[in-house]
Amino acid sequence: MFIGTIGPGLFMIGYNIGTGSVTTMASAGSRYGMGLFWTLLFSCIFTYVMIISFGRFTLVTGETSLRAFRKHLPFGNAIAIYLIIGMSIGALAGLAGIIGIVSELISEWTKVLFGGEGVSMLVVALVILSICYYLLWVGKYSGFEKLLSSLVLIMGGCFVLSMFMVIPAPKDVIVGMLPSIPDEPNAFLIIAAMTGTTCGAMLFVMRSIIVSEKGWTINDLDKEKRDAMVSVTIMLILSGVIMACAAGTLYVMGIPVERTIDMVKTLEPIAGRFAMTIFVIGIIGAGVSSVFPVAIVLPWFISDYAGTDRNPKSSTFRIIAALSLLAGLTVPILGGRPVWVMIGSTAFQSTLMPIVTLGMFFLINNKKLMGEHTPGFWLNAGIVSTIIFGFATGLMGIIGLIRTFTG
Repeated sequence: MFIGTIGPGLFMIGYNIGTGSVTTMASAGSRYGMGLFWTLLFSCIFTYVMIISFGRFTLVTGETSLRAFRKHLPFGNAIAIYLIIGMSIGALAGLAGIIGIVSELISEWTKVLFGGEGVSMLVVALVILSICYYLLWVGKYSGFEKLLSSLVLIMGGCFVLSMFMVIPAPKDVIVGMLPSIPDEPNAFLIIAAMTGTTCGAMLFVMRSIIVSEKGWTINDLDKEKRDAMVSVTIMLILSGVIMACAAGTLYVMGIPVERTIDMVKTLEPIAGRFAMTIFVIGIIGAGVSSVFPVAIVLPWFISDYAGTDRNPKSSTFRIIAALSLLAGLTVPILGGRPVWVMIGSTAFQSTLMPIVTLGMFFLINNKKLMGEHTPGFWLNAGIVSTIIFGFATGLMGIIGLIRTFTG
């Protein structure tokens, strides 16, 4: 019964704790230990503020965010289109990275377990995408929610179990809560990616759509707050656990994560093949749990913008979902480094966050729309703080991307 009341939160965890989060947190932990834990902590706090705000707006007005941006903001149509394009690019790049990482991981894992060449990355990618598309073809939101809830539980259990095998010193976690920026070329990109994968524009827009899809109203405000708190708390714990796994293995050995398999291979001699297998299962769960939301959000965004029904059995939904999933074949076919594809895509998402948060700040304080449910001082202070944090990390993301492409 309780799980059913936090379904939207688990759906968001399924999207949020994907291979993008795994690779970004693992990369941060392998490079800086727990030194960037403060980024994760602040990102989760601001995520809570914003998903509460987006959920509250939808509960009160019955409108989803992109549709509201288009109707009620100056230049709202242009803003909504820009956000759809930006989030779609980020989603497709993210999907390419997700499938690239999972297929590479399974291919390398089978080499370690059975020897030989292992299973082809392309074969793995085709199998995963075919299964996902079939489930999208026959499913509906309630089914997606139950599937993602199961994957989240499996993923969380695997990551927590892995952490206890390689747990870092408690003092390192405490020191990591003190804000600092490492003097290293990739630091800005990693910080922006950590923010983008935890506190991103797409997550907020999705929150509005999911609350609407759930059918909640203003009478469910307390339920929405509880759901948001559970969601963000689990995000913080799981992301912190992934960072701790990398900090407890690769950081002490001076091995930065360039490929996800780097971490898996390092876990084997330190904690044994069992720990490696558990962590691999966790990453696969994270990857598959992210594929569904990413494939769903693009047709959802279009429906949100146009004000049409979000019908997963419509031909438009199925065609767009199929085209989205095809992006997952990019890395297995063309090659590339999927870890940096994921880090780059999540860093790019951080550049969209200031626009989304500013837009919601004006909408949620519009008395004509919100009536007596306009936010008080503390929620407004949280939104303004999120805007400032978004501009700072967005700027870091731009600088980091420029350094990556020009360096």
